Amino acid sequence: VKPMTPRCTVPKAVPVGKTASLHCHENEGFPKSTYSWYRNSEPLSPDAKSNAKFHNSSYTLNPATGTLVFHAVHKGDTGRYSCIATNDAGFAKCEEQEMEV
Repeated sequence: VKPMTPRCTVPKAVPVGKTASLHCHENEGFPKSTYSWYRNSEPLSPDAKSNAKFHNSSYTLNPATGTLVFHAVHKGDTGRYSCIATNDAGFAKCEEQEMEV
């Protein structure tokens, strides 16, 4: 069963240095969906340190739960975030949401 449009929760504004948690979830898809996050339409690497573009970001991304946690946000983390839920039957994307740091 193709995933439904996931429900995304993105904080509107986060003070520099604070933790920010972004959530993405849908429960219609079967088999269970995996989740990927995008900032300004660029895919966020599951491992921030392995991608030069995100080496300044300190975040953890859990593809199984759809949770993206920034441990200490900085100005560069500002942007439009969206999430895609994917399984064998297809994928669905939530609306982009702005997070300001």
